Amino acid sequence: MGKRREARERAVQFLFQHDLNPREDLDAALNEFWESQRAAAIAEDKGRANWNEPPVLPPPTAGEAEMRLFSEPLIRGTMQHRDVIDEHIKKHVKNWDFNRIAPVDRNILRLAIYEMLHRDDIPPVVSINEAVDIAKKFSTEDSGKFVNGILDKVKAELLRPARIVT
Repeated sequence: MGKRREARERAVQFLFQHDLNPREDLDAALNEFWESQRAAAIAEDKGRANWNEPPVLPPPTAGEAEMRLFSEPLIRGTMQHRDVIDEHIKKHVKNWDFNRIAPVDRNILRLAIYEMLHRDDIPPVVSINEAVDIAKKFSTEDSGKFVNGILDKVKAELLRPARIVT
């Protein structure tokens, strides 16, 4: 899996967590999230049987730092523009209450729409493809189609090319 895909997956995980358990101090929440991700990865690598023991964490690797460097602006941007992004989602969800959208799907949509609206360095079709693949991995069997349908409608309203960086 590519580093950017993994970074997007982490961003969705954080957004999902924050959606269900919002915290006032975003910096502290992000630091705790990244530490828990590292601890889980280290425990998995070592096959540690006792999850009650706190692991001794070495400094972050270059790959972890790179992932965080790509992921955090996505998280912060998505959260900063969340109200406007949610309006885009509501506009395109027909006969469906916004709060009934699965939280995983809702946060995948938020991240992809943020990228499409605010990240000119990421072509919209890349954002859509990544979101669909993440939805297939983390959500239900039909989530990929649902996410693709909403994002395709958002893409149709964009005032920039869908396949190139502007």
